[in-house]
Amino acid sequence: MSTLQKSARFPLFILMLNLFIALLGQGMVIPILPEYLKQFGAGGTAAGYLIAAFGAAQFIFSPIGGQLSDRFGRKKMIMAGLFLTVISDLMFAVSSTLPLLYLARFIGGIGLGLMVPSNMAYVADITTHETRAKGMGYLGAAMNLGMVLGPGLGGIIAEWGIRMPYFFASGLGLLATLLTIFMPETLTPDKRKVPQPSKGRETMGKQIAQSFRTPYFRYLLLILVMTFGLVNYETVYALFVEQKYGFDAAKISIIITVGAVIGIIVQVWLLDRFIRRMGEIKLIRLSLIVTPIALVLMLVKVNLAYLLVVSALFFAFNAFLRPTVSTLISKAAGDRQGYASGLNTTYTSLGNILGPVLAGSLFDKNINIPYIFGAIILLASLSLTIKARSLKKGNLLEHE
Repeated sequence: MSTLQKSARFPLFILMLNLFIALLGQGMVIPILPEYLKQFGAGGTAAGYLIAAFGAAQFIFSPIGGQLSDRFGRKKMIMAGLFLTVISDLMFAVSSTLPLLYLARFIGGIGLGLMVPSNMAYVADITTHETRAKGMGYLGAAMNLGMVLGPGLGGIIAEWGIRMPYFFASGLGLLATLLTIFMPETLTPDKRKVPQPSKGRETMGKQIAQSFRTPYFRYLLLILVMTFGLVNYETVYALFVEQKYGFDAAKISIIITVGAVIGIIVQVWLLDRFIRRMGEIKLIRLSLIVTPIALVLMLVKVNLAYLLVVSALFFAFNAFLRPTVSTLISKAAGDRQGYASGLNTTYTSLGNILGPVLAGSLFDKNINIPYIFGAIILLASLSLTIKARSLKKGNLLEHE
């Protein structure tokens, strides 16, 4: 963090810890969820809808979370979101019926819907245009690290009981909530946005419609597309590798861990350098070419080493995408960082809703179709960056 101001380092560390803990809890669910659902007589379909319920809650509450952070401050919304994830994990640990599991996941989605846009707005508050990409990259790395360590940790803790990982995740969330108390508030009362009384509260549909007119709408679409691609990949990946390669859970865990570690390295040490050297748009374009190539290469069955390399390639260039696009959105948002971050998370949530449902149905038809479809979508999204050239003289701060 040498290029960041000293005053920004401690808050950024706490933000990273918050997202790490939140995503660690989500990652811990991955290896034990199928076995856990057997206690409720449920299987893959229920798992898909649990993921979709989480994404749906994020979709509904992310714009609200972003606007509330602009109105009441970042810190309160971050703490509220973290506390809801604590409740969600506790409910999941003690639930005895499937509807309660859906409710728990929905509450967890609300928590992230409040927390993530507030975290991103906080980073925008404490960084400059020059250091913002690095700050966003650190957040992405923290999230990736949580997803890397989560599955392995969840499997270890489950040895003491199938419900124990959820209790553990809840305890970590409570710790993160308490640590957030020591963070300074970055949005002073004089800078907070007071809603216009005459307009009243905007509906979700109106907020989405208004996003069409923002100068960064193309990049919101990119957020949607690449989230869809990643979730589409993650939802069926274990099943795909098991059926195509015959690998067991241990080998699957190795592949996911290696790929995600490479993603962390990219976001912490390489992202800022690549952006300075290539510019945001060129880096996004390159990533949108390499990631679909990696998806298609996964369809070729060779051996474990080959799959490790191809998966690492996908994770590396996917790791470039989100913080780079988020940086462009933040630069175009002006003094409405919370609002823009909320829209960012909303479009992410749309991908988290559509991805698991579609990936599961396509996988049932043919195990290769989700990857072919994902590659086509990613390549098609290049058009969003090509047209961005005409916006260079507008509000977006791009570097080509």
